[in-house]
Parts: sequence; C-alpha cells; structure tokens
Amino acid sequence: MDILSNLKYATGSVKKNKRIGRGEGSGHGGTATKGMNGQLSRSGAKHKSWFEGGQMPLQRRIPKFGFSNKFKVYYQLVNVDSLEKLVSSKKITDTVINAGVLKKHGLISNLKDPVKLLGNGDLKSKIKIQVNSFSQSAKSKVEAAGGSIEKI
Repeated sequence: MDILSNLKYATGSVKKNKRIGRGEGSGHGGTATKGMNGQLSRSGAKHKSWFEGGQMPLQRRIPKFGFSNKFKVYYQLVNVDSLEKLVSSKKITDTVINAGVLKKHGLISNLKDPVKLLGNGDLKSKIKIQVNSFSQSAKSKVEAAGGSIEKI
C-alpha cells in the first residue's frame, strides 16, 4: 500500500545528473565534454545567442524598411448597425451611449483610444451617442432616425 511517506519514483523515470569534470574515472573528465579546441572549449566561453562566428549577422544582412508615425491617432471603429443590434435586443438601456457603454458591451476594447462612429448598416432606433469622431454618413443616419450625435 502506498502512503505519502513511502512514495518513490517509477523505475527508470529519474536519471542521475551527468557530473562532468570530476576526473578521468568518471568518464567525463579531461575536457569535460567540451571537445579538444575552439572557442567553446576555453574557460569563460560564452557568446550572445545571435553571434554567428564572425559572419555578418542576420540583423545587419536584412535591410531596414518602414516608418512608424508616433503622432498617428488610431481610432476604435464602431458601425451604426452594431449599435442597432444592441439597442433592438434591449441590451442597451442607457439614455446616452458613450465609450463606457460601448466597452461594457464589447464593441470597443479599451477606453484609452478614441472612438469613431461609421455609417455601415441601417439605424432605426432613436439614440443619443457621444464619440470622438464620426463620418458624415453615420451622422445623417443617426439624425434621420431621430437621434443625436455629439463630438467629445
């Protein structure tokens, strides 16, 4: 019967560590499995993982390209039809739809980036929405449905 004080590893599941550099009798003495000559057989031998033995390294062989504009504003896009789905399914009961409501219902991923409303789809419900930016088609669809759109 196995009890906690008598537990042992299964036979053959645990190997002994290879003890290198402990004399010729161990079978791993002498060069201590490092071979005869070369950079890695010397004491203190180490090199960076990207070092290629003096060959021109990969990060210098491949050309640089592209440009990242640090002033570009990345908007989170919300379409009018996705708002219509939420309002018609009675999931949104708020009088004013803003970024917090959109985040709560999973239409945007964070509150840090600005929100832009786009006019893809149809809108039948009267809604009041506050966003950072909107397209002209989105504005016309919201106002045609009797709602209002406010830029914050």
